[in-house]
Amino acid sequence: MPVALFIHKNNMKKKYACLLIGILSLATSILSAKKPNVLFLMSDDLNTALSGFGHPQCKTPELDKLAERGMRFENMHCQYPVCGSSRASLMSGLYPYTNGTLGNAGTLRGNMPDVVTMSQLFRKNGYRVGRVSKIYHMGIPPEILAGTATRDDPHSWDEVVNIKAPEQNAPGEKTNWSPKNKSSQSFTGVVAEGDDLAHADGMAASHAIDFLKRHKDKPFFLACGFVRPHVPLVAPAKYFDRYERDAMIAPAVPEGDLEDVPEIIRNYKRNSTSYGITPELHKGLLEAYYASISYMDAQVGRILDVLEELGLAENTIVVFTSDHGYLLGEHHKFQKQHLFEESTRVPFIVSVPWMNKQNGKATKHITELLDLYPTLADLSGLKSPKNLHGSSLVPLLKNPSTDAWTKDLAFTISRNGGESIRTHNWRFTHWGFGSGGMELYDLRKDPGEFTNLANDPKYKKPLKKLKAQLESKRKEAGYSAKRFSGKKK
Repeated sequence: MPVALFIHKNNMKKKYACLLIGILSLATSILSAKKPNVLFLMSDDLNTALSGFGHPQCKTPELDKLAERGMRFENMHCQYPVCGSSRASLMSGLYPYTNGTLGNAGTLRGNMPDVVTMSQLFRKNGYRVGRVSKIYHMGIPPEILAGTATRDDPHSWDEVVNIKAPEQNAPGEKTNWSPKNKSSQSFTGVVAEGDDLAHADGMAASHAIDFLKRHKDKPFFLACGFVRPHVPLVAPAKYFDRYERDAMIAPAVPEGDLEDVPEIIRNYKRNSTSYGITPELHKGLLEAYYASISYMDAQVGRILDVLEELGLAENTIVVFTSDHGYLLGEHHKFQKQHLFEESTRVPFIVSVPWMNKQNGKATKHITELLDLYPTLADLSGLKSPKNLHGSSLVPLLKNPSTDAWTKDLAFTISRNGGESIRTHNWRFTHWGFGSGGMELYDLRKDPGEFTNLANDPKYKKPLKKLKAQLESKRKEAGYSAKRFSGKKK
C-alpha cells in the first residue's frame, strides 16, 4: 500500500474516532443535563415538633430519615402565621404586603392576576406539574369533607386531586379537648377506626404515589399537601398507641408571663379564656397532636419509599415544610396568628441528591419560607422572576455555616397590625403598626420570650436599631398605607 494512501486511511480513522467520541460526549452531556424532579411535601399547622428537630416526645422516624439524607434549616420562619397568607407568600416568593394576601380571604391570583407562581414557573419550562390536596389555602375540615379547593390557582398546575375524607365524622373515639370552643377550629380529635388509607393524609399519599408512577419518565414537579396536624386531630388508633397520655409534658410557662405584653394580644386565644383546657385535657390534646404528626410522617415515608422503588430518588429534589408554626400552650396560648417563636418558626428539610456532603447537617442561619421559590429555580437551572423577595438557599446547601449568606432577619406580620422581625439575637414585635404596644426579647438570655424588654431603658439602643430595621423591611416588603389598613380580614 502506498504510504500516502496509508496515511490517508489512518487520518480518516482518527476523524471517525474523534467524531464518535464527540457524539458520546454529547450524549453524556445530555444525560447529565436531565432536568431534576421536584417533590414538595407540606404539612399544615405543624410546629417543630419533630424528633429530628430535637423534640423529646413526638416520633417522626420517616422525616428523620429525610433529614439524614438532606439538610435541616433550624431557623426558618413564615411570613404570616395563618394558612392563606403563608401559602400565598411561599408560592409567589413575595411578602404578603406585595401579593395582597393578608389572611385567608380571597386568592393570590385575584390579588395579582399576572403573578408567575413557583409551580407555574416549572410548568412553563416543560415540567408535568401536579397538586395533591392542600397547597393553597383550603378550609379544614369543611373542604376536606366536601372534596373541594375553592381558593386554588389553576394556572399553577397541570393536574389536581382534591381529597374527600370523613375528618371528625370518622368512626372511632371522639373527644373535644377545648370545651369552650365549639367551632370547626376546636381541638376535636378522633382515635379513628380503619387503616391509613381511610383518612385524608393516607388518601393524599396514595394519589401522590399514583402521580409518580404515571410521570416517572418525564420531569415533574409534584406538590403534596398533608392536612395533619391541623384540627380535627384525626389519626388511626395505632398512632395514638405510640404515646402515653399521662406522660405528655405541657410547655412550662412562668407565672405572670403575659403581664408585660401589649393588651391587644394578652387575651387572644388563651387557655382558660378561649378554650377551657384543663391540665388533663391538655395532655390529651398533646397526645392527639403528636399522633396526627406521626400519622402524617408515615405517609411521607410511603411516598419516599416509592420514589426509591421507581429509581427517581437520585434525580429528585425533596422539600418538606409547614405553612407556619403552632402554639400548644406556650405563653398560655394556642394555635396561630401570634408572633412568638413557636408561631413563626417552621420545620424545613431539603434533600438534593447531588449535594450530599451536607447530609444530616443543619444550619442555624436565619431563613424565610419565601426563599424556597428562588432555591428550587436555582437548583433546577430555571430563571426565576426578577421581583422575588426571597434568596436562593443554595449557598447554605453547599455550606451550612457559610459567611456568604447575608440575610440577617426574618419578617413576619399578623392580624391587628402586628409586625415582627427575628434576628439571631433579638425578636422585636409591635402591634397596631406601633400604636398598640411593643415587645422586645433578648433571645441569648431569654429564648422562651418570657421577659418583654421594650419598656426597659437599658435596652433603648437595641430597641431603636430594631425599630429602624423593621421600618426598612416593611418598605421592602411592599407596605402601602393606602392599600392596607392592618385590619383583620
